[in-house]
Amino acid sequence: MKLSLVMLMACLAFPTFAETLQVEYSRFYSHVRKLNSEDTNALQFAFGFVRVGENRLCDITDAKIVTPKQVMPLVVTEENRFTVQTEKALKLADAVVEIALVEPANVCDMSVQLETKPEFLKQTYTSEELTFLLDQYTAFFNEMGSFLSFMMPSVQGLTIQFDDPSLDHIVKEGAHIQNGMLRLDKQWLSQSKGLTLPEKPLRITAIASK
Repeated sequence: MKLSLVMLMACLAFPTFAETLQVEYSRFYSHVRKLNSEDTNALQFAFGFVRVGENRLCDITDAKIVTPKQVMPLVVTEENRFTVQTEKALKLADAVVEIALVEPANVCDMSVQLETKPEFLKQTYTSEELTFLLDQYTAFFNEMGSFLSFMMPSVQGLTIQFDDPSLDHIVKEGAHIQNGMLRLDKQWLSQSKGLTLPEKPLRITAIASK
C-alpha cells in the first residue's frame, strides 16, 4: 500500500504530457510538390514544430505516414526535424502524418524550413557548385513569385550552418564563420572562389530579403 502511494505521488508530481499529433499529408504535400523540377531538385523542406514562446523545436520521439494499407516510418533528425516524400498517391489516399511529441500538441506550431538536401553538404565546394546552389534558391523564389513578385523576397546569398553554434573560424578563402554560421553574399560568390570548410555543414539555406 505504501509503495502504491509513493508511485501515485510520483505520477502527480511529474505528469506525462506526451501526445501524438495527426496532420493530413496534404498539408505537407502542398509544400514538397513545389520542388518537383530540375531547377530546385537540390532543395528540400524540413518540418518540425516550434515550442510556443521558446526558441526551440518540440521534441519528437517518432514520426510516420499512415494510410489504410501501410505505415511508413520517417527519419527524425537530432534537431527534431523530418522530411516527407512527394507522392500524390498519398494525398489521394488521405494519408496522415503521425508525430509523437514529448510536449502537448497545443504548444507546438508547425515549422517549415527550406534547405539544401544532405547529399549536397560537404567540406569542399568549387565556385560552380556554390553558384549551382544559389541558382536553385533563386529559381524557387522566382517560381513562387511569378504572379506576386512584389511580395516575395529575393535571394542575396547563402548561409552555411554548422553543428557547433560556437564555431569561430576564418576559412582560407577569407570568409569568416561566426557563431556557427557562415554567410556568403552575392558579391563574395561572384568572385569565382571555391570554399574549404573546417567540417561538413549541418545545412545550407538562402539569405533572402525584400
